[in-house]
Amino acid sequence: MSNDFLRTVVDQTPLAYSAPPFPSLYWPFPVSGTQTAYLFDTYSIFKFTLLWTLICVVGVHLVAASYACAVQWRNWKVIWVVPVVYLIIGGVEAVIAGSVVGGLLGGVYTAGFFRMSTWIPFSWGVINAMVLILSSFAIQGGL
Repeated sequence: MSNDFLRTVVDQTPLAYSAPPFPSLYWPFPVSGTQTAYLFDTYSIFKFTLLWTLICVVGVHLVAASYACAVQWRNWKVIWVVPVVYLIIGGVEAVIAGSVVGGLLGGVYTAGFFRMSTWIPFSWGVINAMVLILSSFAIQGGL
């Protein structure tokens, strides 16, 4: 009873709501009507943020590993280790960052009974990758 009144007054979750399939990115400008997809529950917000962070961060690590392999192609006996190590490190970083950000986003949006566009987890995945890229530069390089 304590939470039922607030849920019926504030909660915007549709009665027949089911979480959209994973990417569910839509064109945000209505051309022929609305085709929006929203996330309402904490688990879906967490899952989308974690998956987009994995895709973006592991993608950045794959690009860096490809560049390292292209530069050091003459050491073919040991260069095969680089993509494996980069993928493991990128995966661990992405799981940690995606879990923290996804949990915070899910908690904030659920506590406020807000709906979340499926573009928000994608944006946070890109932001996590950009933070990773920016933190890889030495601070003394800008002085």
